[in-house]
Amino acid sequence: MKIPEYIDVEAAHERIRSVIHKTPVFTCSALNKKTKAELYFKCENFQRVGAFKFRGASNAVMQLTEEEKQKGVATHSSGNHGAALALAAKLNNVPSTIVVPINAPTIKKEAISEFGGRIMICEPTLKDREDTLQIVVDQEDATVIHPYNNFNVIAGQGTCAKEFLEEVSNLDIVMTPVGGGGLLAGTALSVKAISPKTKVIAAEPKNADDAYRSFKDGVLYPSVNPQTIADGLLTSVGEINFEIIKEKVDDIMTVSEESIVDAMRMIWERMNIIIEPSSAVPLAAVLENEAIFAGKKVGIILTGGNLNLEKLPFKSKFPTS
Repeated sequence: MKIPEYIDVEAAHERIRSVIHKTPVFTCSALNKKTKAELYFKCENFQRVGAFKFRGASNAVMQLTEEEKQKGVATHSSGNHGAALALAAKLNNVPSTIVVPINAPTIKKEAISEFGGRIMICEPTLKDREDTLQIVVDQEDATVIHPYNNFNVIAGQGTCAKEFLEEVSNLDIVMTPVGGGGLLAGTALSVKAISPKTKVIAAEPKNADDAYRSFKDGVLYPSVNPQTIADGLLTSVGEINFEIIKEKVDDIMTVSEESIVDAMRMIWERMNIIIEPSSAVPLAAVLENEAIFAGKKVGIILTGGNLNLEKLPFKSKFPTS
């Protein structure tokens, strides 16, 4: 199993620099006061396709051979990776096929189509997703770009933390949410190379705590029936990612659903930006563990801003006319 290193992140950044957005870093005095910490937010909700996933997808697509480009790429996704791969493929004149479960939000399917991806609908089970993807591969000999358990995807995701640390120095902690572990693994590669004393801490919903348990026990556990509003964090950690996480991540924390909603609402109201629930998980960890983070300079990657506005978790609290 080939494991990426920081040199691969550096190469990825040079490769994709012309197509990605260098996303802004924001601060918020109200949240600093509440948490008693100095918080910096790297806003990947302003990345192309509205999520960090575009970094890894672009790096993977741009390294295909000419023959592979002609045959196209494929993946299964009900979230941001599908849209990211569709756009990355379109920009490189590569056909893409995204296998999407029938119950995926309409807005996600529309985004994939708008970015040029061909959608194949399947039943909402992992077996059906994988079986349908295999049909695409058998028929078209397409290259599968896994959303997180992929060398080039991990290296691409690491460019986010690289940008972050080049802009904000001397961070005590860098935080990301963790689902499949692509962003966390890439972040750990960059942080430990650029600023070895900076801790890397991930946050995960208690109701989807496979990464937490895997990290604590040193054994890779699958995600089984996760029940969380943070729909971007439902997947099991990838094998490549786990090897990096075991070596370079300092801790993984879990948070309640209530804290996720509270943190998401705070960012919407205090920073006036839209994030999806998964993005709020690291701030939720800071809110739940004030003693650990108080007085620290903390960098948080806001992973994305794609969500169904008809299903806001705090919608019922808004006044009605």
